Amino acid sequence: MAVFNVHERLLAAKASEVGALIDTLAAGPADRLWPGTAWPEMRLDRGLTVGAAGGHGPVGYTITAYVPGTWIRFTFTRPRGFHGFHEFAVLPVDEGRTVLRHTLAMRATGPALLTWPLAYRPLHDALLEDSLDRAELACTGTLAHRARWTPYVRLLHALRR
Repeated sequence: MAVFNVHERLLAAKASEVGALIDTLAAGPADRLWPGTAWPEMRLDRGLTVGAAGGHGPVGYTITAYVPGTWIRFTFTRPRGFHGFHEFAVLPVDEGRTVLRHTLAMRATGPALLTWPLAYRPLHDALLEDSLDRAELACTGTLAHRARWTPYVRLLHALRR
């Protein structure tokens, strides 16, 4: 099964400000993008460098491309059946507006044919919207609208713990 999943937010901020958020990924308490308080923390064995391995919760990946302040790509190493990548990209619109985009592109096989649509996708979607909320707050100090978890996501999140 082919999976292409995109989350993006138009931010009233310069590309350099939005790009600086990517550069804090997996930096523990200094991480301004990953919603680690409500979700498993992103951990990387060597920080933000190509070849660094890590993940969050049961999802594992390796950094396969990184342009500081602009773009980072992670290639999946687990769970079984995830073949592809996810990435953050900073896309300038004009001097004062920037799109922060997260793209997941993969081929789901084996157990992922069930686990992706039933569990991983709803959790992934909620996590990414929480991440974009953090980005918006970090860049503007306000939120136009806060992402809300569905009852199903709340159930999955409770079962995950």
